[in-house]
Amino acid sequence: MAWIPPIPEAALEEHFLRASGPGGQNVNKVETAVQLRLHLDRAGLPDALRARLVKLAGRRVTLEGVLVIEASRHRSQDRNRAEAREKLNELLARAAEPPPPPRKKTRPTKASIQRRLTAKATRARVKAARSRPGME
Repeated sequence: MAWIPPIPEAALEEHFLRASGPGGQNVNKVETAVQLRLHLDRAGLPDALRARLVKLAGRRVTLEGVLVIEASRHRSQDRNRAEAREKLNELLARAAEPPPPPRKKTRPTKASIQRRLTAKATRARVKAARSRPGME
């Protein structure tokens, strides 16, 4: 895994909102869902890492350059906060992995080309032998 620079707290912003789903009587009065916002300009990420992060995040990055991660699976605000941070760390870890090297084009060997052509000719003779005489 590649090195990920620490994210300053000034670049992170948390908003809490009401979550849909299970929650019993608390669902309409307690704001348990978490929206974690990472301001990419303030995060101090290297350019290559930032570019891969934006590409991986896709529509989760706003036009202002803010990565938005939402977590609302749990009934507890603390667990949702932890889940949002975990999602951010996973995304950063995936972005920190260097891209694979480009594929090198290879050419078939002369022997493999000859084997393929011989097999095609043999198959053509077999099929030609199956046809009715006089069709040509």
